[in-house]
Amino acid sequence: MDRTSAPDAWEELVTSALLGTARRTPPGVASGLDAPVALLDAAAVETVRRRAGLRPARAAQRPQPAPADPRPPLPAAAARRLAMLLADRPGTVGGGRRGTAPDLMELLPQWLAAANDRGYAAPPQLLPALLDAARGRTDLRPAALAFAGSRATWLARLNPDWRFALRATPGGGAALPSPEDSAGVQLLWDEGLFAERVALLAAIRAREPAAARELLMTTWATERAEDRLMFLDSLRTGLGPEDEPFLEQALADRSRNVRATAAELLSALPGSALAARMAVRAGACVAVDHTRDIPTIVVEAPHECDSGMERDGVVAKAPSGRGERSWWFGQLVEAAPLGGWPGRLGGRTPAEIVALPVADDWRSELHAAWCRAAVRQRDAGWARALLGTPGAPEAGGPGSVSLAERAKLLGTLDSAERAEWVAGFISTHGLSEAFQLLGVCRVPWSASLGRAVVDALNIARDAGSYPWSFSGVMGLAERCLDPAEAGRLEGLMAVPDEGEDASPGAGGYWAEAFQRLVTTLRLRAAMAEELRGV
Repeated sequence: MDRTSAPDAWEELVTSALLGTARRTPPGVASGLDAPVALLDAAAVETVRRRAGLRPARAAQRPQPAPADPRPPLPAAAARRLAMLLADRPGTVGGGRRGTAPDLMELLPQWLAAANDRGYAAPPQLLPALLDAARGRTDLRPAALAFAGSRATWLARLNPDWRFALRATPGGGAALPSPEDSAGVQLLWDEGLFAERVALLAAIRAREPAAARELLMTTWATERAEDRLMFLDSLRTGLGPEDEPFLEQALADRSRNVRATAAELLSALPGSALAARMAVRAGACVAVDHTRDIPTIVVEAPHECDSGMERDGVVAKAPSGRGERSWWFGQLVEAAPLGGWPGRLGGRTPAEIVALPVADDWRSELHAAWCRAAVRQRDAGWARALLGTPGAPEAGGPGSVSLAERAKLLGTLDSAERAEWVAGFISTHGLSEAFQLLGVCRVPWSASLGRAVVDALNIARDAGSYPWSFSGVMGLAERCLDPAEAGRLEGLMAVPDEGEDASPGAGGYWAEAFQRLVTTLRLRAAMAEELRGV
């Protein structure tokens, strides 16, 4: 059999093996009881022939060595802890929420944040497991890639499973020219890939906002609409009055999304011309009626969405289920500078304005728009007024600012004030509505907030309800409660006496939940000591 017939011969042997030698005997093999053995012999010979017939290929170029990581190495105990955290994957023994064992994977984000704060380098032998963990959990990726450093992108180029690291790293891990290298900056901006250009613009914007804006203006007219939108979004960093002329120009963009983003950015500049136009429009819709027994806010929503409103970012078409007039009205109010309302409404403070009754069921729409404006303009004074007193009876009730809106408003306050407000809310209203609010508080929780959460959990425990009704809050407590609180919780680890109204077995479940909480807090304390090298 010559070499040119080898492919056909191999196919014949495979076909005979599939059909059986009784039904099809390959050429050159005698039929009968010895045919199967002869078939295997022929396959062995053909295998050698096929391998010998391959021409050696040119050797592939060796990959460049991984870049050096100049950061200090982890303390040995912390490296061992990281290996344990990465080994506790979903579905492995000891994972999950059952029993008293801590959920190690839920502690990994906190461990990574602490390691990054201290500037440690990731152990090379743990990088594959770290990238695997980040591949399965997008919330881990920013901290994991920061900890892995430049070696993450080096590995990602060798393993398709880790390509997310290239997408998540500015410019796909490529080195960006320094802002001082004007020729290199211009070359990359003119010829680079889109991800590289976005990364370049963001890097320059973080250091020199004006230079980034000027660079963007050089090619703005020729960019694709979707690219213009991404580039425009980078101006959120360092947004200032100097950006107004360019953003005003973008209001005439042919893309609706670009126009809307430009309008949003301009409305975040209270001194902009767009903000002034919106203030006039919104002010014409809202007034105080002094003819009533109690001064009352009255609303007259716009009857049309004219071309000027559309140019300034007002979306004319209302979503399904929304009235057009209320839709337009909400957009005007959220884009108007909050600082203009006291003068418009009789010199009242934000708290006094929010306390006024609102006629004709416009209260929710008006307050929701003010909430969006306070968040957009980062106005803590208005945020406090809209949040109200945490102990007020209506703090979580119908007709008030929603919990989602309150969580956003809390983000405008400093961490200490935020924690005090949430602690007061929990002390009055319990934990049933507090989950979203706890999520915006700084970790570890302040002493007052931690006490409020533990006291509320203890009240629920004494009431005899099942702990899984509070599993979300309990999970947050494991990650956010100050580890120093562990000693104070020891008394809650025992099984409580169950009253007549208690759910069967609830006491045992609560004891288990508190045991897990205490164990987790102590583990977090140990993690912190290991990262300090203690």
